Amino acid sequence: MNNDQFWDQFLNIINSKLNSISFNTWFKDAKLVKFTDNTLTIDVGSKYKKDYISKFYDDLLEETISSITGREYNIEVVTPDEIKEEVIIEEEPILPRYKDANSNLNPSYTFENFVVGDSNRLAQAVALGVAEQPGKLYNPLFIYGKSGLGKTHLMHAIGNFVTANSDKTVLYVTSEKFIDDFIGITKKDEENYDVVQHFKEKYRNIDVLIIDDIQFLGGANKTQDEFFNTFNFLHGLNKQIIISSDRSPDDLKVLEERLRTRFTWGLTVNIMPPDYELRLKILKNKMAGHEVSRLIKPEVLEYIANNCESDVRHLEGAVNRLYAYTAIYSPKEINLEFAQEALKDYIGTSLYITNNITKIQKAVAEYFDITVENLKSKKRTANINNARQIAMYICKMTTEETIERIGLEFNRNHATVIHSCDKIEQEYKTNETLRQQIKEIKDKIAN
Repeated sequence: MNNDQFWDQFLNIINSKLNSISFNTWFKDAKLVKFTDNTLTIDVGSKYKKDYISKFYDDLLEETISSITGREYNIEVVTPDEIKEEVIIEEEPILPRYKDANSNLNPSYTFENFVVGDSNRLAQAVALGVAEQPGKLYNPLFIYGKSGLGKTHLMHAIGNFVTANSDKTVLYVTSEKFIDDFIGITKKDEENYDVVQHFKEKYRNIDVLIIDDIQFLGGANKTQDEFFNTFNFLHGLNKQIIISSDRSPDDLKVLEERLRTRFTWGLTVNIMPPDYELRLKILKNKMAGHEVSRLIKPEVLEYIANNCESDVRHLEGAVNRLYAYTAIYSPKEINLEFAQEALKDYIGTSLYITNNITKIQKAVAEYFDITVENLKSKKRTANINNARQIAMYICKMTTEETIERIGLEFNRNHATVIHSCDKIEQEYKTNETLRQQIKEIKDKIAN
């Protein structure tokens, strides 16, 4: 950054914090006189302006240069008469090495494309609040949950929001990268001084530090010491710290107690696995605008949402596999049979690989405390009929059996199976009790 670029940024920041009348009156005609390693000299044009600015805008000037450089400067406000002839703008400002460094943020991860549901609504709202008020709301922010649930997406979204809406600096790193960088400063020789400075500038001369997968610091005791010092340094300056892990601070026994205690100073939020409604919403979002989406029947999305329950990455993998299979075979439509064929190996790696009609019948019968014979019988009492419909629905969604085959095993015709499955599908969308029952039966089948 040269002097002209610095001065333009300096005036732009002041302009953004004042109304147009105040800015035009006091700062529009101001000029940069000198910018050295420790002093900023500004010509404001008259003694009256100098006195007024020194009295009422001194804090604003200090805040502005600090936001650009990350450090404090002596600020001299002068008039043309006070400028010594030998003072010429020759020196380039010495700015921190990492002010314009790579933040490591992925621009594709934003709040706009983060799909929100009941399982992640709180985490998304808290993350947005931190992004809007870094260092002021929850510090540190600790996000935890199993892999593939969106923690990294949210962290990048915070960083991207901050950089797009402020002049604050952001650094995103994984804990492995922090360890690698720290290892580089452990040599004990005089030539290592620059490396140490490089490390400290990178991790301490920033406004927002984002550390992903903090659990991997476990066992690296010296690195934990350095992170502890970095944490204290940044937190003491009200710099925002955001941390993620696959478990809560209380469960991070691999880390020192003093670190775990600090992680709870701010706010801890958990991201849970997506429920059925969110999984369906994510699938629709992933497929929106793709040419293949117009070929996909609604039951295909329901099939994928039912069978990829663990995390978002599993859903994305199913979508990508379906796209690839479609590109090879070019079907006129993507119905349930086509999707089951395309995903049989992929979904076959899930918990339901060993599903078969007999196993499902047995699990449903045990769950509702009836017999398998009841499910296959002509009895139509409410409890038996409901259990039978649920069993047929699970058979359709988690096995590769045809409708005809399912009907045969329940002593029902093709139309009855379709009617039963459609009925359960509709209820599944709004009936939380039914969703929980089906989940518990699936878990029972998997064990």
